[in-house]
Amino acid sequence: MLSKTKVEEALIEIENASGKGLLLESNGLRNVQILGKEVVVDVVCDSPVLHQKKKFEVSIIQAIHARIDVKLQIKINLIIESTEAPSVQQIKGKPIPGVEHIIAIASGKGGVGKSTVTANMAVTLSKMGFKVAILDADIYGPSIPLMMDLVNDRPGGIEIDGVRKMEPVESYGVKVMSIGFFAGTDQAVVWRGPMATKALNQMISETFWGDLDFLLIDLPPGTGDIHLSIVQALPITGAIVVSTPQAIALADARKGAGMFQMDAIKIPVLGIIENMSYFTPEDLPENKYYLFGKQGAKDLANEIKVPFLGELPIIQTIREAGDVGRPAALQSEGPVPLAFENIIQNTMLSLSKRVEDLPPSEAVRITTMAGCNARKREI
Repeated sequence: MLSKTKVEEALIEIENASGKGLLLESNGLRNVQILGKEVVVDVVCDSPVLHQKKKFEVSIIQAIHARIDVKLQIKINLIIESTEAPSVQQIKGKPIPGVEHIIAIASGKGGVGKSTVTANMAVTLSKMGFKVAILDADIYGPSIPLMMDLVNDRPGGIEIDGVRKMEPVESYGVKVMSIGFFAGTDQAVVWRGPMATKALNQMISETFWGDLDFLLIDLPPGTGDIHLSIVQALPITGAIVVSTPQAIALADARKGAGMFQMDAIKIPVLGIIENMSYFTPEDLPENKYYLFGKQGAKDLANEIKVPFLGELPIIQTIREAGDVGRPAALQSEGPVPLAFENIIQNTMLSLSKRVEDLPPSEAVRITTMAGCNARKREI
């Protein structure tokens, strides 16, 4: 029976494109997907030379055909990387004065609860005493104003050093800026990519954020113009990917994580959050029903070697709270605030490790947040 293990065994003698070392020994086989009679492999190619890349691809196809089945369709996705030891990750982009860390929250697929997770993470951080803001970068489907009870609010104006700036709207201790403030609730944003990008850049550069510990960016689904504009314009500290457990969502989550790991971007993925992990009926509190599959996001995190930040069950109050503009993490007790506190703690651990890998001159080291809990920070 065709399996990932059999594909790995078939490639055991394949050399890297450069001829230096074996593919598997250098961790060059990044992913194997089996779709019926089609095998999709993501492999690292350590040479930019065209004829070496072609020879490398042919050797992989021949090995799989020879050792498994000549009728298999083979698709190869090349990841161009150098075999040289990577230099220490540097923060890129123009920093926003007063903003300590910028975290992008992404999902390859829409409808997995990314905005819900963003809103609840923000209010959880605020409850812990951190200064937090959300930039709603989903130009075509902004939902943060609704989730933060700001549908009827509009940004103010403030003059900073003789320059007129927009002032974010604040709710539950979280500052918010969104294109939703400038478009009616029934008005569709019908813009081409360049126009959307321009609007986003204006929100970034013309907003006075003040002093922040965290700016969370709620990215739109997919991987496109908005994502590229964000990573080019801002020094993103790290990215978080949100997914549900089923295979179709995980396939897109893999692409979302892969975008941040591209050579041209190289933004550390702080981890993956699994939303809608399971359902527990109120009358059967010991039962868990895995409606969309079990531990899919956790398995993906292990596979692509990034931290798993936690899981969120399907709870009706999360949806109801978002609909009325009061994030469920604001509840004083129950499983929802505990779940988000756990996710924040795991995020802090991942963020702490990420910052420690930077030279001291590039960023302030995190030394007090790794063991944080839900209590007010002492000033």
